[in-house]
Parts: sequence; C-alpha cells; structure tokens
Amino acid sequence: MDLNKCGRRTEQILRSLGCDEESVLSIIVVNSPFMADMNLKYRGKDGPTNVLSFAQREAGISSGDPNLLGDVVICWDRVVSDSDSLGYTIEEMFTYFLIHGILHIVGFDHDSSEHMEEMESRVNNIFNDLFPESA
Repeated sequence: MDLNKCGRRTEQILRSLGCDEESVLSIIVVNSPFMADMNLKYRGKDGPTNVLSFAQREAGISSGDPNLLGDVVICWDRVVSDSDSLGYTIEEMFTYFLIHGILHIVGFDHDSSEHMEEMESRVNNIFNDLFPESA
C-alpha cells in the first residue's frame, strides 16, 4: 500500500468533513490479537473489530491544540480478510475503514438506526469521491 496516497486520501477525507488544514490525526495499524485486546478493553466486546476511534475531545484531555483530533486504529488482518470477502482492493478497504474511523473522531456515531443510515451515507459518499471507479 502506498503511504503517500494514504496521506493524501486522509487529507481529502478531513477536508471533505470541514476539518482545519492543520488537523492532526494518528493512524495506527494493528493485528487481530492486538485489536481484540483493545476491543475488549475499550468496548467490552470479544474479538477484533475492523476500526476503533479515540477522539481527543472525548478523552477529556485538553492539549491546548484544537487541531489535535485523535487516533484511528485499523486492524490490518480485517482489512485483508474483508477486502477479499467483499470484493474491494486492500487500498479501498483500508480507506473505507479510515473514513469510518475519522467520522467517529469528528462526532458521527451509529448508535441508532437513523444515525447508522446517516453515517453509512457519509462513508459511502466520501468513499465514492475517492474511488469513483468503484461506485
């Protein structure tokens, strides 16, 4: 996977969500066992999930930098398995998870069917802008 493309796509995602150009976001890639541990610790759920997000504003920590958004943790094993089973390229699947994670960072959630539909629509719109050939 081309990390330069990943960086440019991340910038495009943040821009499309109206984030400041100076926004700072960490993207952490982990394996399934590590993600399973995180999922249990932070969500109380067994097994590895595809993406976890940790928004700086939700942590209650004031860094003094309003552009510090938080961390998106992506499970590489899920990127590979889900891309294969869903018919996406690795790059597309990684980006899909990244968009989902960033949406959580900026305040979107899927805690109700209404919010789920809105978030899914946002993910798909951003994804289709980045990968119009996949639409």
